[in-house]
This record gives sequence, structure tokens and C-alpha cells, in this order.
Amino acid sequence: GFHPESEESSSLLQTAVSVLQSSYLDSTSQDGFQYSQAILVENDVFLSELKAFAQAKEAAGYSQEELEETFAFLLFDNEEEAKEVCQTGLRVNSSSISTLGDPAKGVYISKYADCLHPRPWYHGKSGYIVICKLIKGKVKVVSENYTTSYTCPSPGYDCHVAVSRNNMPSKTSHCQAFEQSQYYVYEVSNGSTAERPRQICPYIVI
Repeated sequence: GFHPESEESSSLLQTAVSVLQSSYLDSTSQDGFQYSQAILVENDVFLSELKAFAQAKEAAGYSQEELEETFAFLLFDNEEEAKEVCQTGLRVNSSSISTLGDPAKGVYISKYADCLHPRPWYHGKSGYIVICKLIKGKVKVVSENYTTSYTCPSPGYDCHVAVSRNNMPSKTSHCQAFEQSQYYVYEVSNGSTAERPRQICPYIVI
């Protein structure tokens, strides 16, 4: 039988789509993607840890801007991988990128909803996007490091971003655009790195 979508799931889909569309790097992406289904991730542990992170940082004197929740994105080819991240969280050692920081000490997550992979999407490709809530905290701009002596998390900061190139040539490869629009997020306490930084909280799978 045919079940009309419940209002709740269609409004969730609208929420998700508006988050995605307001986070495109390239304005032509507006017409390029179709989203079919959204699933709310309700993980109380992650939500309470996100809150605890915010409270701890507020107590440490962070500004409202640094504590603001924003969104960031992960792309998976299959639903199992997407669901696993929603259950276990985004953990260190999960990234093949290493330009902004040691992948064993932090995690990478995309700033733009249309730039989620080193290779561009081809027509007909599908995948699962996990929209995460992110508190960036103190952000340090770092130069990209293509060597094997990885950049370490910076003491007193929570996130690395690449030096922004406002004069980004239009022929920048998709791969470069992808690497330059990553957040490298980490949580270091007492000299040890958290396996799962609390400031990232999976929110919706679409």
C-alpha cells in the first residue's frame, strides 16, 4: 500500500534541504541535487556531550560566536556507513585527508554540502549525507601541509581550517576545493586526544 509521508518526516526533509542549500559552495548546485529521505538522528549521548562541550568552553571564556552551532557534512556511499557514524560518532583515524592536521588526532568534516568528496559527483550518483551540528570553538587557520610530518592539534584551539584563498581561480580542481573546505576538528585534554571530539553531533541523515 501507499503511505503518505508523515508531516514530521516531510518537514524534517525540508529542514535538511534548507540546511544543505544554504551551505553550497557553488550556486549552480541548487538545481543539481535531489534529496529523497531524511532521518533524524536522536542520540542523547552526543547531544548532551555537545552541550557539555559548549558549557565547558563558555566557562573557559569563549565568545558566543565561538560557541555558535553551525552545520557540517559527511558523505557516505552506503547507508550502513552513514548509520554507523550516527551510532558511534565521528572518530579519529577516519579520514584519508591529512593536509590540515594529523588524521589520528582529529576528524575531518566538510563545510559545504556540495563539496563532500575529492571527486565531483557524476550524474545518477547517489549517497548518504550526514548533517552534523558543529561547534567550531576557537579556529586556527593553518597552511596546508602535504608532508608526512602531520600538523598537530594546536593547543588552545579546537579546529583548523585552511588558509582561505579568496582569489581562488575558477579552475581550482574539485579535489583542492574539497580539501580547502574541510574543518579539522579535535579535542585535546591533558595532552591526550579524544577519540571522538564532542563538538560534532550527527543530526540528520539524508
